[in-house]
Amino acid sequence: MTRRFGDTELPEDIERMLRRAMRLEWLSIAFLVTAVTTVYLVMGSSQAMQAAWAEDLLSFIPPIAFLVAVRVTRIRPSRRHPYGHHRSVGIGHLASALALLTMGAFLVWDSTTGLLSQDHPPVGLVVVLGHEIWAGWLMVAAMIYTGIPPVLLGRAKMPLARALHDRVLYADADMNKADWMTALGSIVGVLGIGAGVWWADSAAALFISASILRDGVRNLRVASGALMDERAQTYDGQDPHPLQHRIEAVVCEHLWVDRAAVRVRDQGHVFHVEVFVVPARGAEVGVPALAAVREAVTRLDWKVQDVVVTAVEELLDALVEKEHGSAQEHDPSR
Repeated sequence: MTRRFGDTELPEDIERMLRRAMRLEWLSIAFLVTAVTTVYLVMGSSQAMQAAWAEDLLSFIPPIAFLVAVRVTRIRPSRRHPYGHHRSVGIGHLASALALLTMGAFLVWDSTTGLLSQDHPPVGLVVVLGHEIWAGWLMVAAMIYTGIPPVLLGRAKMPLARALHDRVLYADADMNKADWMTALGSIVGVLGIGAGVWWADSAAALFISASILRDGVRNLRVASGALMDERAQTYDGQDPHPLQHRIEAVVCEHLWVDRAAVRVRDQGHVFHVEVFVVPARGAEVGVPALAAVREAVTRLDWKVQDVVVTAVEELLDALVEKEHGSAQEHDPSR
């Protein structure tokens, strides 16, 4: 079955990547069920373990948001939703970011309070198969189990997030890749309790909480910018998307174009593109010429879903800021 994002039929290689990303997210959910259960059973009163457990619970949100968003984005545009349902990706990203931010802030406060009040969490002995062992060793074993698979999953998801231009998948992969720090912090905290360093557990919990809060702040910034129609950025939200300059270059290859600038709106997986062209002096611009530009832009990349080409007398100031390199001029030597 050919998969689509709205009206966008995916190329075969992208379709394969989407199927793989969905399988990885289902695998992540299955793993998280075992991880959350394991950590809950052994965490005791350790603040570091409780923070790690909370982070594992939050880790359910990105894969679920991704799977829901992929399903919703397949719905074709309608009169009520003429732009399609691609914004579901941004909504999922925003929901993930808010959950991380809220829980991170709470855990930072809770960990700081525990550190200031000088809590001494007890870690006693448990009986396993008839033998008494220190409960801390079970905690360490649990964190080793929960720390390694997410890193591998994150590495597998990252190139798929880039290819699919999916920020929810990227946020999930980024969190997965950093899970080893959570596991290591929890292990240090637990071993610190065993060594009699009372503050190690709270300090480790504070480190994990700060990591969750940082993820929340970063993802909230990127998600909010996309929903507020910020200029299209790369999947990680770090740089302007290079497709914008490629579109401008293709438009300026048409002989009747004097100057051109584009406005690219990131809808989630796909882009909506507005092309503004200033015709060369004396050029006659008709529907066939505009249609040819539109066709050339559409062929550039599968992510270009909707293109509007408009002939104008002057380009808007917001589109020609030199620092952004957002406008290109016709090369007379062509």
